Amino acid sequence: MDAIEHTTVNTNGIKMHIASIGTGPVVLLLHGFPELWYSWRHQLLYLSSVGYRAIAPDLRGYGDTDSPESHTSYTALHIVGDLVGALDELGIEKVFLVGHDWGAIIAWYFCLFRPDRIKALVNLSVQFFPRNPKISFIERFRAVYGDDFYMCRFQVPGEAEADFFCIDTAQLFKSTLSNRSTHAPCLPKEYGFRAIPPPENLPSWLTEEDINHYASKFKETGFTGALNYYRAFDLTWELTGPWTGAQIQVPVKFIVGDLDITYHFEGAKEYIHNGGFKRDVPLLEEVVIVEDAGHFVHEERPHEINTHIHDFINKF
Repeated sequence: MDAIEHTTVNTNGIKMHIASIGTGPVVLLLHGFPELWYSWRHQLLYLSSVGYRAIAPDLRGYGDTDSPESHTSYTALHIVGDLVGALDELGIEKVFLVGHDWGAIIAWYFCLFRPDRIKALVNLSVQFFPRNPKISFIERFRAVYGDDFYMCRFQVPGEAEADFFCIDTAQLFKSTLSNRSTHAPCLPKEYGFRAIPPPENLPSWLTEEDINHYASKFKETGFTGALNYYRAFDLTWELTGPWTGAQIQVPVKFIVGDLDITYHFEGAKEYIHNGGFKRDVPLLEEVVIVEDAGHFVHEERPHEINTHIHDFINKF
């Protein structure tokens, strides 16, 4: 880990912190919620050892990257703009792209907006969400799961932050990262995240050092920047009207754990396996379902995921 270099670049009106290691073709790794560049620690070290330059930024609103105040500054257009600007600052023309959770959502948009900058994509956990012109993302989730669904609960500024403030930050990360429930997270307002019990013991793939890394950074920054991605989701829907019906035109490998909550969202399995995914992502080459793996599959099963990433990008 000491070999990982940490730099800051100016991009798209913000300062972005980037962790990187290695030389060779560039692999850009995009983290999700509630994570940091650190969630790619295993991939950074592995990819650099097999001839790649691995780069993992703290995305806008996270860690040591700037966190604009308004949620309207967190659309997919902003985040992809940050990444394009960072690549330009680093003198990088094209990358292999890897995303997880919100990083996967941003990766889909990156490929939609700027396929000329992407050699190939490996996305984890979150399949492509084609834009439905009749209903926004959050309103669709609200229609299916109700107001207590976590994405809906995150919409009101300050509400989720107050909920998180009532919980020890380390306990919050233990509960979140260890969670293997496949039920959609619905959190009644009177209980919130306090209703999720922490595990008696950490899983073998997660250490107290890992928990403390996340907890100490989020104690420092708070959660508003991270939550603003959810609050800007419907604004992204509004602004991406011109891409309605557009396809992802880069080679793709998709990986999800069979215990990942996103794999059990209504309609997800049907979309992934019954032709919808391949229709919208015509260069989808492989779908991998990792048995007995949860949402944070790249941390839980790093060796397996490292091999999947390398085997795919090594073809190009």
